Amino acid sequence: MANFYTDIKDLRFHLTHPVMEKIVRLKEMDYREKDQFDFAPHDFEDAMDNFDKVLEIIGSICAEVIAPNAEDVDHEGPQVTDGHVMYARGTRENHEALTRAGVIGMAFPRRFNGLNFPMVPYVMAAELVSRADAGFANIWGLQDCGETILEFASEEIKSEFLPRFNEGATAAMDLTEPDAGSDLQAVQLKAHYDEAKGIWLLNGVKRFITNGDADISLVLARSEEGTSDGRGLSLFVFDKADGGFKVRRIENKMGIKGSPTCELVFRNAPAKLVGERRMGLIKYVMSLMNGARLGIGAQSVGIAQAAYEEARKYASERKQFGKTIDQFPAVYEMLTVMRVRLEAMRSLLYETARFVDIYKAWSFISDERQLSKEEREDLKANTRLADIYTPMVKLISSEWCNRIAYDAVQIHGGAGFIKDFPVERLYRDARITSIYEGTSQLQVVAAIRGVTTGGYLAQIREYEKREIRPELDHLRKSLITLTDGFEKSVAGVLSAGSNEMTDFHARRLVEMAANIIMGYLLLLDAQREPDYTASAELFISLAIPENNMRSEYIAGFEEKELGLFKAG
Repeated sequence: MANFYTDIKDLRFHLTHPVMEKIVRLKEMDYREKDQFDFAPHDFEDAMDNFDKVLEIIGSICAEVIAPNAEDVDHEGPQVTDGHVMYARGTRENHEALTRAGVIGMAFPRRFNGLNFPMVPYVMAAELVSRADAGFANIWGLQDCGETILEFASEEIKSEFLPRFNEGATAAMDLTEPDAGSDLQAVQLKAHYDEAKGIWLLNGVKRFITNGDADISLVLARSEEGTSDGRGLSLFVFDKADGGFKVRRIENKMGIKGSPTCELVFRNAPAKLVGERRMGLIKYVMSLMNGARLGIGAQSVGIAQAAYEEARKYASERKQFGKTIDQFPAVYEMLTVMRVRLEAMRSLLYETARFVDIYKAWSFISDERQLSKEEREDLKANTRLADIYTPMVKLISSEWCNRIAYDAVQIHGGAGFIKDFPVERLYRDARITSIYEGTSQLQVVAAIRGVTTGGYLAQIREYEKREIRPELDHLRKSLITLTDGFEKSVAGVLSAGSNEMTDFHARRLVEMAANIIMGYLLLLDAQREPDYTASAELFISLAIPENNMRSEYIAGFEEKELGLFKAG
């Protein structure tokens, strides 16, 4: 039987990364629940066996149920009936299959009917579902909302809402509005506390809400009268069963058509405050968005994997001039570059997930006891790395996902432009990844802090110190040269003392850092497994001219040239 987990060797490779032993020990708090829950692991090997088995189950469902439904779901799509969403038949089948498997809410603590899985296997599951159907991945992946409830809500709210995920409850984050897209400080949906009833009531409109008719929604609303910025916003949890809202319409989208993107109207909808008032955007939504961006990274890798598989299969079967087209240099070069970029973005994705795992684990432990100095330093270090790597992985993976999907269509030729082939859908699905949860341009705004503060450079120098085999040393020397060039480019831009100049070159600098980081990650992968040596070699050989081109452009750029772009 087909299985999307076992047919890609990279997944088990990243699941068994050496840092996982530390992650699992922290997440399981030294396996203290082994006598409390039958399915809690007794040691690291037991935990890894659990991850492997669950991912194999998800991989089977993805290959045998979700992927076969994808084309029909894309054609049928969801509908609005009596103010609520009716999913396509295939979407309902997908959700029922994963609910029966008990993998919704898999990252939540066991006391809330979760599996207490770290982020790494959860993100891996998100990649698998995305490869099967990117639109459905949005519905399944929005269980991330539960992470925000877990981290910031009261114990009463946690106990009420979190166990429902395992029973199949769907989720949504209701953030954007007609006049508040990326600028969430402009949110106007009102939250009013009714003293007589002792509840909060929501009134207003939300737009472009993914899976908007969900059972459980996190709603960003203006709770403080007379405010107009982010300091007047709070976060609320809303239960669809309580009524007070309807779906006005579903957007007719280019891609991910199985995922309903809704316009919602709230009229005196009862809701519960998450955490503290006025912290909705400043604290809670920022955390929520970081989780969502990591999810889009997984979605992008999943779509890219699907596109690559379709291109490779087609090229191995399609004959022209007496031989299959994968024997032509123009095609096999494309396929090889697609594969290597896919491996690089996947390595970046799971490196980021490991940073997130460690800082989250320390955060939960700190709720129970005081951390030692070394533990606090580890928490801070991994928090900083997660903060700068998350926008990078979202930027790079979404942009490269689009590039890989584009090349997959190109390899199909005219057939790729026809709906009979899955790459047509994959190409449409890929396009949104560089737009939602913060466009690529906004990811650069977030990621440039890693450049200007020296965060990326410090971590690159840390990679540089790692032990590698002598036969790989020439690759490290190439990366050191690239790093020196990157450091010089950063210094040149910052020496101008112009924020506008820094912003103008931000994307070039972030992409230079990303190329070096992914080069090191592939090099370290090759240190663990020699089969990755060729990928590391090829990726670095591609990164050298790309980074050199950016360095030369930055070195020769004069501030007066900004006017030419403004005039455009």
